[in-house]
Amino acid sequence: MSAASMLRIISSSQRRSLVAPLMGSYRNHQHRSLSVLAASASASNNNGHNNSHSSNQSRFQYSHHRTLAAMAAGGSAAALLSTTSSSSSSSVASCEKKKVEAPPVGDPFPLLPPKNKEVDGPKGIPSRAEQIRRLKSSSKRDDPSEQYDVLVIGGGATGAGIAFDAATRTDLPSGLKVACIERGDFASETSSRSTKLIWAGIKYLASASAALLSWDLLTSPVTTVKDFYSEFSMVFNCHQERKYMLDKQQHLTNWVPIVCPFTEWNIWPPPFGHPIFSFFPVLAPAVFKFYDALSQFTCPPSYIMTKKEARTKFPQLSDQDIKYCAVFYEGQHNDARTNIAIALSAAEKGAHIANYVEMTEGIFDEDSGKVIGVKAQDRISGETFEIYAKNIIFAGGPFTDKLRSKEEKEGGPVATAVQGASGSHIVLPGYFAPKDMGLLDYNTSDGRFLFFLPWQGSVIVGTTDKKCDAETLPYPPEEEIQWMMKEVEKYLSNDLKVRRSDVLSAWRGWRPLAADPHAPPGGQVSRDHVISTNPSSGVTFIAGGKWTTWREMAEDVLDKVLKDKAGKCKTLDIVLHGGEGFHKSLPTQIIQKYGVSEEVANHLVKTYGGRVWDVLEKCKPTGKQWPRYGVQLVEGYPYIEAEIRFACKEYACTIEDILSRRTRLAFLNSEAAEEALPRVADIMAEELGWNKATKKEQIKCAKKYLAAYGGRIPYEDGVALRFMSHEDAMDMFREIDRDGSGFIDPQELKEIATRLGNPLSDKQLKELFREIDTDKNGKISAEEFVDWINAEQSKNDVKRYLSATATVIFEEIDTDQSGFLDQDELKAVTVRLGEDFTDKEIRKIFKEMDTDKDGKISLQEFINWMDKEHDKTGFRKLLASNMQDNNMQASWLDEKPPKGVTIKRKYTNSGSFLG
Repeated sequence: MSAASMLRIISSSQRRSLVAPLMGSYRNHQHRSLSVLAASASASNNNGHNNSHSSNQSRFQYSHHRTLAAMAAGGSAAALLSTTSSSSSSSVASCEKKKVEAPPVGDPFPLLPPKNKEVDGPKGIPSRAEQIRRLKSSSKRDDPSEQYDVLVIGGGATGAGIAFDAATRTDLPSGLKVACIERGDFASETSSRSTKLIWAGIKYLASASAALLSWDLLTSPVTTVKDFYSEFSMVFNCHQERKYMLDKQQHLTNWVPIVCPFTEWNIWPPPFGHPIFSFFPVLAPAVFKFYDALSQFTCPPSYIMTKKEARTKFPQLSDQDIKYCAVFYEGQHNDARTNIAIALSAAEKGAHIANYVEMTEGIFDEDSGKVIGVKAQDRISGETFEIYAKNIIFAGGPFTDKLRSKEEKEGGPVATAVQGASGSHIVLPGYFAPKDMGLLDYNTSDGRFLFFLPWQGSVIVGTTDKKCDAETLPYPPEEEIQWMMKEVEKYLSNDLKVRRSDVLSAWRGWRPLAADPHAPPGGQVSRDHVISTNPSSGVTFIAGGKWTTWREMAEDVLDKVLKDKAGKCKTLDIVLHGGEGFHKSLPTQIIQKYGVSEEVANHLVKTYGGRVWDVLEKCKPTGKQWPRYGVQLVEGYPYIEAEIRFACKEYACTIEDILSRRTRLAFLNSEAAEEALPRVADIMAEELGWNKATKKEQIKCAKKYLAAYGGRIPYEDGVALRFMSHEDAMDMFREIDRDGSGFIDPQELKEIATRLGNPLSDKQLKELFREIDTDKNGKISAEEFVDWINAEQSKNDVKRYLSATATVIFEEIDTDQSGFLDQDELKAVTVRLGEDFTDKEIRKIFKEMDTDKDGKISLQEFINWMDKEHDKTGFRKLLASNMQDNNMQASWLDEKPPKGVTIKRKYTNSGSFLG
């Protein structure tokens, strides 16, 4: 039986709630139907009202309408089980308590090289294609004079910074010949997932002081003082680097005031576990003045804000218990853009630098065994080539150990040097904080710092801190999202509730925690970045540190690697790409010349600096009286189509590059990013010469990457259903009640079904209305609607839906129609779906399914296995994801990988089979 047939049987059944057919409609038509729904609802809401909306309202609408539509589609929140069809709020009820895990989603890179056509680079910078040609031809194995002096593997802030520093050391007789390759996009990992602060380490100053004033000072005074000095020196250096960024790179950075609200004069248990910090509310003004002094008072001065002033400047704060607020300043930036500016600066200074070039293995000298070069693959063209260098530096962040395994001739495991610590963030609408002031919770429930900051018109909250292996995809654990929401509410007004549906986006990055595996026993452990050279391979790695200290880290590693041939570091005197031509009145000038909106002008200048004119050259008229130029990608955000075309010149290669880093849409509002995706694909296809097949593949990969961002709809395990809060249900009720009467009539119910692409017959409408209208008065009250949403019948309908879905998958795999599955059929379906499961993995999966040990898998065994909580191999996700991608049609298994194509494993984590 096909998937389509199964859905027809479900939707034609006599079940009174009709949840499944509506769910099917939503799942199959979610993107298009919901955009229509949003537009329709917006038009309706404007009747009799002012047509102008703030950016924050527009940004909220993406998620608001989508969540409400999802509720309508399922009839109950229980029906909303997938990454694109589930919802909950901070007050959550689970039908079963199970660990909620994210569904693993696709490889962040295209399966097949897109073979982009060559696009000119920005003025004064080689094109990406030219950089690849130089990397392929500029070094020779047998001629040291033709080899690179420095080859950097990794294009994050540190790696790009090393290339930039090395390329500017021009005081040497012939300068340095520099290369840098990055397997993904610049800043595609940790460097784009920070808290967006260039901060000087107030937390580390406090922890160092706590350690100094502990009993350790008496038991081991020398070690304690040394540790304090090391930590204090790190904080002092952070202040100097922050000063460099805020003074020298004004086109990329800004100051942000951060409020510390105090609700009591004595805190217990004390922050940092030390009694002296119980008096932090009293000591805070002096502490922050000392913090200012570490920057030689070059930052805006800290100050005290009274309760009355706080009510005016930060009206979102709860003023019931606040004694006063201390305010201090930190630097802020668009981390991905800063990283790209560093990389382009390196290219501008002569470094051969390219993204989407991956080191596949090391090249070893036959006599010494040292690494003298690398084999690399251009992931865009598919070409492979060799790069030779006298010095090779790994700057892979939390993935450094994976790089280090390639410097071993036998390719064996290496001693652990870098561990990952994940930090999650959530993004809320901008109305949760003033546009120019943030907040610091210095004493969360588990002792961590939590920032609450305005950024790019929204509010960013973070970060958490959990040691775990680093991953490429940005999926944030649901429990961390819930924790951050709960912590934030402590300081907000009781009238301002943070609901789960307010989370516009969420992501997770990994901070590298490093130790030197080559240090002698008893050697000092660094509390900052670590630089270590493998005596066997000659390869050096650098890891650890902070975003603020990227420049210092680059200088440090080059001085140690090149020694007396290092030359002098000059980066303190150089403005990064975009700095030339930048001035404070630039936004006004471009408004006057091009007629772009003020919001767009400010965004463009803050992103591109003096290079903004190059972007505006690609602007097209809007066809409106105002703004005249600058066609926006999505409503409510200042990103314009011209930026996509310009980003292709700045080495953007994939749709995800645009949505995640060239713009920050995915980080700000994951649903707005999905809305913009088709237009981004159209423009990139024009610029990069994609054919229809390449464009389709790019769209598919971008969608799977975007699915890894969190949002208003939480990831849920297949059976651990979460239900809507009363607030969410009421939001849905008001959306359907378009005339604002306080009741839903049959016509309004019919309209919502039609707007979701699944019109109800008169009979279905009558049955559904009768089911909800429990008092039989011919209209549905808010109370009746909320009760229906959380009805037990809806839960049962979803369970039937899950079972039906698993049955469809089973029958598609059972190619011999025996009614059972064998190992060959399991293996065959992985090949048909473009994966490469080993025989060992297939045997393991089969053993898990075959619970009665009869050597074959029955339908019930398969359904039970699909409903399991854990999926280490990713096999369950592989099946369900492909079925969903093909809209549950009978042809969902028809696609086969081309002959000779090497398939890369995508689904390797645990997760729910419905994703």
